[in-house]
Amino acid sequence: MDEFALIRRHFAGLSGAGATGVRLGVGDDAAILVPPAGHELLMTSDTLVAGRHFPVDTAAFDIGWKALAVNLSDLAAMAAQPLWFLLALTLPSSDDESWLAGFADGLGRLARDSGIALVGGDTTRGPLSITITAVGSAPAGTALRRDGAQSGDVVCVTGTLGDAALGLGRLAAVATAAGAQTAADIAELRARLDRPTPRLAAGLALRGLASAAIDLSDGLAGDLGHVLAASRVGAAIDADALPMSDAFARQTEALERLALQAAGGDDYELCVCIPAARLQAAQIAVTAAGSQLTAIGVITAEPGLRWQRRGHPIEGPQHGYRHFEAAAAHG
Repeated sequence: MDEFALIRRHFAGLSGAGATGVRLGVGDDAAILVPPAGHELLMTSDTLVAGRHFPVDTAAFDIGWKALAVNLSDLAAMAAQPLWFLLALTLPSSDDESWLAGFADGLGRLARDSGIALVGGDTTRGPLSITITAVGSAPAGTALRRDGAQSGDVVCVTGTLGDAALGLGRLAAVATAAGAQTAADIAELRARLDRPTPRLAAGLALRGLASAAIDLSDGLAGDLGHVLAASRVGAAIDADALPMSDAFARQTEALERLALQAAGGDDYELCVCIPAARLQAAQIAVTAAGSQLTAIGVITAEPGLRWQRRGHPIEGPQHGYRHFEAAAAHG
């Protein structure tokens, strides 16, 4: 099957006929798009490489889902409404119809759920990798950024941390030999790795409430560090306040939790800084958006990331996953 037949069969249906602002979508040399009036466009791009960003045994549906989810998470962090995306797909072969159908199904499911339309891209032969460029919009001047944190802001995160890192680690290998509860926990943790939920509704709900935000792709320590550097501030984080799922709590020992939650990566939750006077309103808004918002620390004038436990300083991670220092599959 040539690349044109592949696109027609598996991806033309994702172009979203009648999608917002699409004057011309898939099928020409370039898309023609009309930005919403009074809005700024936000663009992001991520590449997933087999064996690096997802285990080689990952289901095709999950690869398609995650490839789009990681981009949508970036848009969520900036309080952007998803609009359009481009797909560059490199395949070892175009003959695996089952894999292509599964990939397109996972990609399409999240695209439809998120209201984003495929408007173009490219296909080529080579080792499996997927690059997506996503475009969103926000009313001019309202996008959340990394450089707005102020001393006294409360540091918060959505959802729970550490599940994906644990799902990628030692537990995945023993799932089939485990008891019923452990097997169920491992399945839940692996689902957090394979099908992350981009917090789009939470990001939109935090527009006008948060002073700064970032999505947690490489781990809380590293990603929060980007906010601190951009805002020229520091943070004191309570290690005991980091939210965890029941499955994570059951399948970890207390001493290993901080490393997984702060430096494991692949959470795709949001880390936001919120003025204390707006915290309650932000928590109510995020709950209404289908997530939870947990306060984990405070922004300080003194630079640097500091960890505490029961009010006492402790040693903690200072950076997250680094793509050119690790060999294991990771996001």
